[in-house]
Amino acid sequence: MEKNTFLKERLTVENYEKLVDLKNDKILEFLSRYIEICNPKTVFVRTDSPRDVEYIRNKALFLAEEDALFLPNQTIHFDAPNDQARDKKNTRYFINEANKNRHFINKISREDGEAEMEKAFRDIMKEKEMYISFFSLGPVDSEFSILALQITDSAYVCHSEDLLYRPGYESFKKNPKADFFRFIHSAGELVNNVSKNIDKRRIYIDLDEDLVYSVNTQYAGNTVGLKKLALRLAIQKAISEDWLAEHMFVMGVKNEKDEKAYFCGAFPSMCGKTSTAMLQGETIVGDDIAYLRKRNGEVYAANVERGIFGIIKDVNAKDDELLFKALTQDNEIIFSNILVDEKNVPYWIGKQPDLPHKGRNFFGEWMPGTTDNEGNEILLSHKNARYTIKLDILDNVDDKLEDKNGVKVSGIIYGGRDSSISVPVEEALSWEQGVVLKGAGIESETTAATLGQEGVRVFNPMSNMDFLSVPLSKYISKHLSFSDGIDNMPIIFSVNYFLKDKRGKFLNDIEDKRVWLKWMRARVDGSVDAVITPTGKMPIYEDLKKLFKKVLNKDYMKEDYEKQFSVRVQENLDKIERIANIYNELQGIPKELFDLLNEQKARLIECKNNYGETVSPFKFYRER
Repeated sequence: MEKNTFLKERLTVENYEKLVDLKNDKILEFLSRYIEICNPKTVFVRTDSPRDVEYIRNKALFLAEEDALFLPNQTIHFDAPNDQARDKKNTRYFINEANKNRHFINKISREDGEAEMEKAFRDIMKEKEMYISFFSLGPVDSEFSILALQITDSAYVCHSEDLLYRPGYESFKKNPKADFFRFIHSAGELVNNVSKNIDKRRIYIDLDEDLVYSVNTQYAGNTVGLKKLALRLAIQKAISEDWLAEHMFVMGVKNEKDEKAYFCGAFPSMCGKTSTAMLQGETIVGDDIAYLRKRNGEVYAANVERGIFGIIKDVNAKDDELLFKALTQDNEIIFSNILVDEKNVPYWIGKQPDLPHKGRNFFGEWMPGTTDNEGNEILLSHKNARYTIKLDILDNVDDKLEDKNGVKVSGIIYGGRDSSISVPVEEALSWEQGVVLKGAGIESETTAATLGQEGVRVFNPMSNMDFLSVPLSKYISKHLSFSDGIDNMPIIFSVNYFLKDKRGKFLNDIEDKRVWLKWMRARVDGSVDAVITPTGKMPIYEDLKKLFKKVLNKDYMKEDYEKQFSVRVQENLDKIERIANIYNELQGIPKELFDLLNEQKARLIECKNNYGETVSPFKFYRER
């Protein structure tokens, strides 16, 4: 049957006309195919109109995918107890002869993957409504923009995307020839409004077609296609077009003259990424994903999103004043997998000392001591519980959030969860050394944000390993060559908020990151010098002493500085050996990476011969 006739028969007149108005045969062909396969009861086409947005929100409430809370604009969504994190095991790429030898990715043959997906989606929506949505990744109508189309049968997923992404229907209308990403999702069969067949959860990625499949899951990290799933597509596109798609926040940091410079930062989940981007006194452009492009000899970045899908654990009034304020006012918010009490007030781990003694959460009716079928204690809220908001409800949102030109990047920060090696803040010796030793050499201890054991040290270059869709060799080579044609490259820094002493005590306080950030801002301005060490450029004690007093009104002692910034020589040498062993197993890794590892190794060995295995920062000379 001709596609227009088929769609005309399956859609209402209004929804059919919304599609025809796009004048895009590729869209019509794609939708015809999946309407036929999924066989929905009804189809709703979401445009950019407020009426369509409200329809989706109301539908999520009507279907009980979300429930209303005490404050009228807040809702709660629950995922199944075993559907609470990104499913790395069942996230796979279609492969063919051209890409079958890629490392570090889960794979399935195109033939098997397509067959499995067609079977999985066949008639999966026959008792449901299909929602078709159009969005823009990046500010609308800018060089950063990538258009995206999502099919889903979950009003919750659609509502989440409305908070997180810019509307794109009108952009599709204006650009009928534009390339676009495509996402097809179904929560599958539901029991008590959550996905039933979690054992059949699949997230498959077709890089050749810029297409992602997601089925039998509701957790947003697996289903909101424009988030980390789109990042995988964007990385491939970026590498081929000489720009970068990164797992990075974008924020503005002020100096003493109240002048802003913009920083990007890449941290694995639960390593302080959002809390850094949200620091009081600074401004936030985005907390998760950034596109970086070169223009006129400078590097510019834009936030791919307009919202936050953030971890809510330990967000509290003392440590996260601005975010806590936004989450406890009557803003449009979707909470997920936290607890609500009898009055429908939301609570989460770490919200406040006094918490309710009963309520309902993702597990069901809850009170302290509640256990699952295996006798494990159920916490008040899940460790990976989330909130979904628009950035513009935050008092510290940056005025360039929607700037089509993006923001000029002055610094790039790499972070991770490291208890024994890296100092709290350090500047790379050069762009190339920063790429390799600060970015490509990241190891971080695992958290509850992904399925699997916690506390395991994991190799995670640029905090982007889970999302790489190109060979690691090509990804690193692009970073190394990204400085080509740039007159003023951003300075690369590393931070580590999780360094411990031998007794296991943290050497950083939670608020100390404000000082580390101000030091990085001063380095961008060139207003402070640094100490040159084998691993990078570290702060001078006297500068930190002034910053601690000014920023935190806190005395900073020499003994604290020495504990935090001593070079742990043997631990660094051991790490270099681990990283080198990983890269030695891969094909095509640029020789420059090994040269830089060996140069740092030689510096560390010389340092060890001169000073021993743990070296005070007072032993090193200041830059000249």
